[in-house]
Amino acid sequence: MALSFEEKKAIVADVAEVAATAHSAVAAEYNGLSSENMTELRAKARSGGVYLRVVKNTLARRAIDGTDFDCMKDALVGPMVLAFSQEDPGSAARVLKDFAKANDKLVIKVLSVSGKLLPASELDRMASLPTKEQAISMLMSVMQAPITKLARTLNEVPGKLVRTVAAVRDSK
Repeated sequence: MALSFEEKKAIVADVAEVAATAHSAVAAEYNGLSSENMTELRAKARSGGVYLRVVKNTLARRAIDGTDFDCMKDALVGPMVLAFSQEDPGSAARVLKDFAKANDKLVIKVLSVSGKLLPASELDRMASLPTKEQAISMLMSVMQAPITKLARTLNEVPGKLVRTVAAVRDSK
């Protein structure tokens, strides 16, 4: 079924709006996946905070034109599914990596983060990035460490005095 010009404009506007606010993008070839597999992938993407869309390559090129993902234009060849991370930079990579483990027909072609084009071999590195909650937790532990160390140091002075008095008492 052919798309009308208005439908094409709506698709381009929708993808461009998501691409403008996304942290990272992953393009993967889905040739050979069944509709049940694609439905499963879409469900996992929705739960992972990832915008997943199968778009014609010409429309995808127009949609990402002028965004950070403009560098992906040349890599959009063949049947592609685009995944945009909306919550944290590694979420799209995590969802597609987990799905590709069980379905070898899904082939990651290219990644893009902050306007930089990365090869598919960088998928593991992208997927290992911490989530927003993990990053905040790591930051808070780093910020808390000096205060905790100061409290322990200040507590050690009276503790050492008590131990010294107790040692003197025990010796007499």
